[in-house]
Amino acid sequence: MLVFVARRLAAAVPLVLGVLVLTFVMVEAAPGNASDALLGDGPVPKEVRERIEAAYGLDRPAPARFLRWAEDIAFEGDLGWSISRGRPVRRVLADALPNTILLAGAAFLVHVAAGLVLGLASARFPRGWLDRLLGTVGLTLHAMPTFWLGLMAILAFSYFLPVFPPSSVRSAGSEGWPLLSRIADTCWHLALPAVVLGLASAATMGRLVREGLLRSLGEGFVRAARARGVGGGRLLFGHALRSALLPVITLLGLSLPILVSGSLVTEVVFGWPGMGRVAYEAILAQDIPVVLATTVLTSVLVIVGSLLADIAIAVADPRICLGEGRPA
Repeated sequence: MLVFVARRLAAAVPLVLGVLVLTFVMVEAAPGNASDALLGDGPVPKEVRERIEAAYGLDRPAPARFLRWAEDIAFEGDLGWSISRGRPVRRVLADALPNTILLAGAAFLVHVAAGLVLGLASARFPRGWLDRLLGTVGLTLHAMPTFWLGLMAILAFSYFLPVFPPSSVRSAGSEGWPLLSRIADTCWHLALPAVVLGLASAATMGRLVREGLLRSLGEGFVRAARARGVGGGRLLFGHALRSALLPVITLLGLSLPILVSGSLVTEVVFGWPGMGRVAYEAILAQDIPVVLATTVLTSVLVIVGSLLADIAIAVADPRICLGEGRPA
């Protein structure tokens, strides 16, 4: 197990480096530069522009700036200085990351619950009207762009039926409220973006659960249980579900980091002050240190999520041997 983890982590280093290089090249290739976004559209004396660029290191060639940033993060753990926000990148992410984790965690619960319900209900009555209806609903959710689904949710539940707030993470003036009131207020603001973000990816999990259950119901150990008189929900939940969850575990391991990175659109639509919104604003301002730092964090989350999924699969099915790639 330890050898497998070490190999995966060693293989992740060039992967993360490649993602960083590609991200840096794409941001650098965009029209304009960070000094333009910083100084605005008005006329600026050449001397002022040169001093600004020298202060932020923008007067150096692009490869030199990238290598300097990589050296600082590798040897000193310094994520750099945010050009657009005038603060250390570490502090920018520290302020935004808790909100993103809160949103992604709530969306993950919605994702798991909705995916399991869709898959179990479809497998319980395969090829029936309910299966066809849920399949159509899941396909529709999967095909909807997240930003459009978010805008329609705001239109429906914040405008026509004002049940949830359309933006922000808390109500104005809530800082002085009692603790329970502040928690309830945050949950009220969290509900709509979490449901939108979670439902947008629940359809894939629902189809995986359905196909896995139908495949498991045809295997020998399930037929033997049925021959012993086991039936209904006990057969479905107690015997078929565990075998059907192996591919779902892999999806769950990747879902949380994907929800963290995919929350960018949701955070922008709902005005949620998280890491996705920070990354979006940094891209517009060509604030490369912030863009690279968010890319590093997202890449690490995806790698760790994939690693944890592999370990969870090995725990769920002892026949799988991670180090060998063959049955134990």
